[in-house]
Amino acid sequence: MWYLYEWFLFLIGCILLLKYLKVLWAARNLPPGPIPLPIIGNLLTLRFKLEPENLRQLANLYGRIYTVWLGDAPLVVLNGFRTVKEGIVSHSEELSGRPVASFLQDLLGGKGIITANGPTWKQQRRFGLKTLKNLGLGKYGAESRIQAEACNLVQSFKRKHGEPFDPAEMITNSVSNVISAMVFGHRFSMDDKTFQSLVKCNHRLLESVGSKWGRVYDSFPWLIKHAPGPHRKAFALMDYLHQFTMHEIQMHTKNAPSEGPRDVIDFYLAQISKTSREKDTTFDMDNLVTVVTDLFVAGTETTTTSLQWALLYMVAYPDVQKKVQKELDAVLNGSVICYEDRKRLHYTNAVIHEIQRYGNIVAVGTARNCIRDVNVSGYHLSKDTMVLPNLDSVLRDPECWETPYQFNPHHFLDNDKFLVNEAFIPFSAGARICIGEQLARNELFIFFATLMRSFSFHLPKGVTEVNTKYVYKLTLQPHPYKICAIPR
Repeated sequence: MWYLYEWFLFLIGCILLLKYLKVLWAARNLPPGPIPLPIIGNLLTLRFKLEPENLRQLANLYGRIYTVWLGDAPLVVLNGFRTVKEGIVSHSEELSGRPVASFLQDLLGGKGIITANGPTWKQQRRFGLKTLKNLGLGKYGAESRIQAEACNLVQSFKRKHGEPFDPAEMITNSVSNVISAMVFGHRFSMDDKTFQSLVKCNHRLLESVGSKWGRVYDSFPWLIKHAPGPHRKAFALMDYLHQFTMHEIQMHTKNAPSEGPRDVIDFYLAQISKTSREKDTTFDMDNLVTVVTDLFVAGTETTTTSLQWALLYMVAYPDVQKKVQKELDAVLNGSVICYEDRKRLHYTNAVIHEIQRYGNIVAVGTARNCIRDVNVSGYHLSKDTMVLPNLDSVLRDPECWETPYQFNPHHFLDNDKFLVNEAFIPFSAGARICIGEQLARNELFIFFATLMRSFSFHLPKGVTEVNTKYVYKLTLQPHPYKICAIPR
């Protein structure tokens, strides 16, 4: 019996050794990088997280394109504007896939827009873009919703009467109601317990995906998906979002509008009916639930976090805040702020762009998959190789920004006129560029300009320092803070 046990251990050891030798052999044809350890690859080097600082240090050692290993799976990291552009713009189609074996993939089931591949992704993405346009994105319809929520946020801030408060929850509620109106057809009361649960669920879900357990899951999906652990909570949170969405869909089905589609769910139900007899259709209830979830989760978190950074930077850089307010007072005549006003508010527009660049809330971006063999920066990447376009390295590329590690609105100004910078890609680029980019741009401008015109923001009495370091939770979020909003 003892000999059988020894032979079993010997067999396992041989299998692990062969797998490790296979990794080393495969690494010969990939870009350079840290030597992977058996079984865990470079997880220790990465500290189990794909944080900007870690990837930046590796770029200093190995260059603009290098390889790290998540277990026995290689991840090729692209750094710097020129390299990232070559990968996701010049080879947009070849790098348009998503990794099949990953935490996010299993959470979303390969459905919807964010993690889907092939015909499913193409059909769902095309539908998403068309529907957002039909709902008035870039026109008065969507803009009026944003303006109304911005006014509601102003009233919420006024009720604090200049006393110190944490703006995070109020900002989240207002931004979330914009996307809620578009996908569900209605907004929620700030006191609605279901709404509060949705917002908290959203936040915790993203935190879970960005955790160390998330990277362990990405490295060993075949094992972790069947094992107990903190990742199980993420699946429970996703189930909650799906159940809520299913309830909303059932309500839409029972109360079909006679005047035509009102929101994403209505448009999608009509699309299911329209394509039901097509053999290659991917429009079904599962994809509907995931598309709605994709839009709600992404549409809430990114803009919310950007606005939290915006207010923090304004108290950290009071001179910038004063210049923004001076321009708003000089250019606007008291009317409701529109997205079109950005063309006259050059400095304000530049500040918003710098908030996005410097805050860099999406951190390094989301990994892509090669759908066919491709050559990038002189390296041959085989089909199904994972590639990470490091957005942080673009938004802080010294070749593209005068002071990449400083908050500087003049990165977007030329003789006091707004200047477009090609390296500004906070929404990524290429085939997988964020479909909510235009909505986010509208929201950021209208919310920020409305708040700046309405209040002067200060630190609470006795507080002299501003903590502008981030907390990594998939997105880069500010530490909790309090400010005072003094009506102007």
